[in-house]
Amino acid sequence: MKFMIMTLIVLSGLIQCGQRNTKAVADATEAVQVEETLAETTQISWDKTVHDFGDIAVTDGAVSCTFTFTNDGEESIYIYEVASSCGCTGVTFKREAVKPGESGTISATYKNEDGPGAFDKTLTVYVSGLRRPVILRLRGVVHEKKKSLSQIYTERLGDLGLKSLDLKMPGLKQGLVVSESFPAANLGKTPLELGFTDLSPQLSATVSPNPIPAGTVGKIVFTVSADKELWGKNVYTATPVVNGRKAARSLKLEAFTQENFALMSAPERDSASLPMFKNSTFDFGTVRKGEEEIKGYFEFENKGKSAFHVYKAEAESGAVSFIPMQDVPAGGKGTLGFQLDTQILPEGECVIMISLVTNSPLRPVVNLFVAGIVK
Repeated sequence: MKFMIMTLIVLSGLIQCGQRNTKAVADATEAVQVEETLAETTQISWDKTVHDFGDIAVTDGAVSCTFTFTNDGEESIYIYEVASSCGCTGVTFKREAVKPGESGTISATYKNEDGPGAFDKTLTVYVSGLRRPVILRLRGVVHEKKKSLSQIYTERLGDLGLKSLDLKMPGLKQGLVVSESFPAANLGKTPLELGFTDLSPQLSATVSPNPIPAGTVGKIVFTVSADKELWGKNVYTATPVVNGRKAARSLKLEAFTQENFALMSAPERDSASLPMFKNSTFDFGTVRKGEEEIKGYFEFENKGKSAFHVYKAEAESGAVSFIPMQDVPAGGKGTLGFQLDTQILPEGECVIMISLVTNSPLRPVVNLFVAGIVK
């Protein structure tokens, strides 16, 4: 099945407590979001938007891959430009018309000159008729020397080897689905049949090849469907069944869900809510651990033309609890109140990020910070 795609920016949270650094940095990660309907005349589908080279060695030298796209629209399209995120990745493509029903390719080569470590590079593809560029990704892990599968896939569930049981999914928008692939190794000497049980309702999984031949690496593709009851950061679970035996441990997949504004018209955007906060940081000063509970708030004004609503307020620490908040009408003022239990916090300097998932197209996620010193 072919899908059209759009790009989004996913903001991931941060908490720094008991450290010397009080500067909070929100880590922005580009991800590719599956979109089944997009209000554009240009329609383009890809065979993939992520290529995972897996585990390679420094001595392997440069590695290459090809992304294939198809023009599913009614007009010819052009690839204007493909910008690489760094000079370590070379790109080849043709600046020529791709007629309806025809396909084109973009070839990319990772030079593998940066030494050992994980890499995740992006290609920003500018296509005629698309309001937003397409983001393609190349990723993998480079090792100083070749390693055995058991050295790479250290989480073992029977003969199934995984790199981690805690997995990170791309960001998700309401009404859509998002998929991500993860490698799975067969560390045994016979084919490995892999299935899953006890999956979260919003989660599905496929495995290829299945069974996974002995001593090889297969691929698990997890797909998460958005749920109107779930906003912000959520954890989905799945328990592997290896050769008919249920594993003792489960996989945990984290995904961040926010509102989908893609189909909103320009007039609708103009009349949407727009929260403007007086301050982005609340400084609670210096307090003694567990001796007092701190209460604070953030003031804001809704400068939009419709009511401002927060789908979810969440913090990167369980020490923060929120006071229920009402919708704020256009032109109105409001507060986000919270309580901070210092007993839970470690001693030292602390910075805790609070994320608000909202109905504002211009501020779909608002990040605020609570900072201070706990003695």
